[in-house]
Amino acid sequence: MHHVRWSQERGHARHGWLDSHHTFSFADYYDPNYMGFGALRVINEDRVAPSAGFPTHGHRDMEIISYVLSGRLRHEDSMGNGSVIVPGEIQYMSAGTGVRHSEYNDAGDEPVHFFQIWIVPNRRGTEPSYAQLQIDEGTRSNTWSTLVAPESAPGVISIKQDVRLLSSKLSDGHELSYVLKEGRGAWLQVARGKVDVVSQATSLGAGDALALVDEPLEIRATNDAELLLFEVVVPAG
Repeated sequence: MHHVRWSQERGHARHGWLDSHHTFSFADYYDPNYMGFGALRVINEDRVAPSAGFPTHGHRDMEIISYVLSGRLRHEDSMGNGSVIVPGEIQYMSAGTGVRHSEYNDAGDEPVHFFQIWIVPNRRGTEPSYAQLQIDEGTRSNTWSTLVAPESAPGVISIKQDVRLLSSKLSDGHELSYVLKEGRGAWLQVARGKVDVVSQATSLGAGDALALVDEPLEIRATNDAELLLFEVVVPAG
């Protein structure tokens, strides 16, 4: 089984300072066919104007990942963390019993472009925690590099859910594959560039996504591409 989520069909919200595309139902955008994928609940592609951002607000019982594509994202939270996330880094926050944070564009002259990702945790009421990861670019050049996983490992963020986030920067003309085990699903999100998904006979561009279950994945870049791949447990039926 596979399904394409085209970029232009996503929910869209524009608030002046914020331009956001919603892969799944979020805030005022509701589509019963797009409530998430396994434990993956939110993928918002956000562009925040210079000197603007999300004022302090709260979260609880959610695993939150920020993946910056361009610009600078400033973060401050009630755990005492204050940092700036730039391209080549990801940020992880486990909200647990509750955390408050703010996110602002730290650049004075360009939007900050990033993916805001929410994953439902496998247990509630845990102690909030924070991590920031500098991605080793050499480990994801024309191959998959694991950024987030349920187990601890060097150079990997440990998350409270049976979800893996992998990334690749695939050069034009290069090929990449991924094999899913039974009961697992994959959500392939194209962040930049273009790819032919040979195994599913479709082509994807920036913002497009492919969900698949019980099928192999074979990709060929038709332009330099940046890819995110979420591997999740797929509920029976």
